[in-house]
Amino acid sequence: MNYRLRRALLFMPGDDRQKIEKGAGLDLDAVIMDLEDGVALNHKEQARETTRYALQEVDFGTTETMVRINPVNDEVPLWKADLDETIEGNPDAYVIPKVEKASQVRRVADYLTRAERKYGWIAGSIQILAIIETAKGVANLKKIARKSDRLSALVFGAEDLAGDIGATRTPDGWEVFYARSAVVLHAKANNLQAIDTPFVDLTAEDSHLIADVEQARYMGYTGKLAIHPKHMPHIQQTFTPTDEQILNAKRLIEAHEAHQDAGTGVFAFEGRMVDMPMVRAAQSVLSQAQAAGVDLDALPT
Repeated sequence: MNYRLRRALLFMPGDDRQKIEKGAGLDLDAVIMDLEDGVALNHKEQARETTRYALQEVDFGTTETMVRINPVNDEVPLWKADLDETIEGNPDAYVIPKVEKASQVRRVADYLTRAERKYGWIAGSIQILAIIETAKGVANLKKIARKSDRLSALVFGAEDLAGDIGATRTPDGWEVFYARSAVVLHAKANNLQAIDTPFVDLTAEDSHLIADVEQARYMGYTGKLAIHPKHMPHIQQTFTPTDEQILNAKRLIEAHEAHQDAGTGVFAFEGRMVDMPMVRAAQSVLSQAQAAGVDLDALPT
């Protein structure tokens, strides 16, 4: 499956039409209209209605539209009303929080299949993103990641996970590092995108945010959640390869092709030994740049 570019995904409360319209005008990769934590319990119905009308009436341009529903469980079945009352808006994707078992993904996937048939939409057009933010979710990643063809991304939620396991959140994040790594590994093993946890300190300097985003990119994440519009430019820029990275990737691939023509496998390039994993990494850089709209041929050599 070819997934849309998701460098930064901005949350906004589903009951705030003004914020949704503002997010729609920011030319972002994706916006998430939140029906879960961003909405008070007595505003859930209002949020569903506001979100549905926003999906039908607001011009989001090329921005991907997503809706975060409430957790999929039978004890507090808010998620069913979330789906019932927003599905007519035909969002691009639904985000499922606190996913702990594969059946939660399956239940939403089955609902979307029925909806697509009912409304005559393209089968499989509405995707699912699963947030892994509990100990059970991390323990069951293997099954969750394989459950549905609609699943396009695994999302890491550090704050809820820390609370679930009784950990204390720290700036360096070692208390959640295992889970942060596990989400990436299972996502990539199943050809899914990996979306990192949001940076929640709104008072921190930009350099702290950028360092956190760079760490996520180094780990293999392809995007990051955001809770404030001011974070979006830094996140999207960090997940877009620089001109230097693109040119280095092009040179490496050209050198690889030349050595392949000469019958050489492993070769030395700019002081490093190069084999296929490094070539694939270079190809990934070019793919990311093209997805971000970079004209590779227009770059200076």
